[in-house]
Amino acid sequence: MALKILLAGESWTSLGLHLKGFSLYTTGAYEEGGKPLISALEREGHQVDYMPNHLVPERFPVTVEGLSAYDVVILSDIGADTFLLHPDTLLRSQRRPNPLKVMADYVAAGGGLLMVGGFMSFSGFGGNACYHNTVLADVLPVRMLGHDDRVECPEGVHPTVGASHPVVDGLTGTWPHFLGYQRLVAKQDAEVLLSVGADPFLTLGHHGDGRTAAFASDCSPHWGSPDFTGWTHYAAFWSGLAQWLAGR
Repeated sequence: MALKILLAGESWTSLGLHLKGFSLYTTGAYEEGGKPLISALEREGHQVDYMPNHLVPERFPVTVEGLSAYDVVILSDIGADTFLLHPDTLLRSQRRPNPLKVMADYVAAGGGLLMVGGFMSFSGFGGNACYHNTVLADVLPVRMLGHDDRVECPEGVHPTVGASHPVVDGLTGTWPHFLGYQRLVAKQDAEVLLSVGADPFLTLGHHGDGRTAAFASDCSPHWGSPDFTGWTHYAAFWSGLAQWLAGR
């Protein structure tokens, strides 16, 4: 069954400094990393509304009713501050709804929430994603470390399936390699479907009437290798995970 999915994050602006002899100049670039995931979900028949990082403060729904237009919300490589520090709050000291609390209420009412790994997911690079200090720490099926949680694996690691479940059943063969992931701790009542050694890689859980998932690595480069984004089962995996989150 086709789902309506909101994907927030997966974008960045880069600033380059170029020193040539005595001359210094700068370059800038805007990039988006969510195309493989968006294309895969759309190929499976789902509708994906994509909201890059810079649009989230103004456009992300701040009511449960607004979020309830979606079956699943996906957060990928977007720090908690992007939701919490709207210009009205940061610059003008005005009170506003807390989008993370809205997400928590949305899940409790039956919505689906997935966090995908990245430098600005979970605790994140240097701890700067900072979700461990938010209400989503109670919603997600994992405990976050509260400091830099990255495990960089330039040699590549392959997650292994640890339990039978509709999300992973039928994805035959060895899983593709990943170039890193985030170290998380599964909560006691959560279900770990994939792991790397003792570290949970894909964890499922419930919050109220809704469902949650934590995918410890990336949906796209750099951690999500071309081996993963080009995998035969790439689209089926994300679609199956979204279907489970939506209770379908």
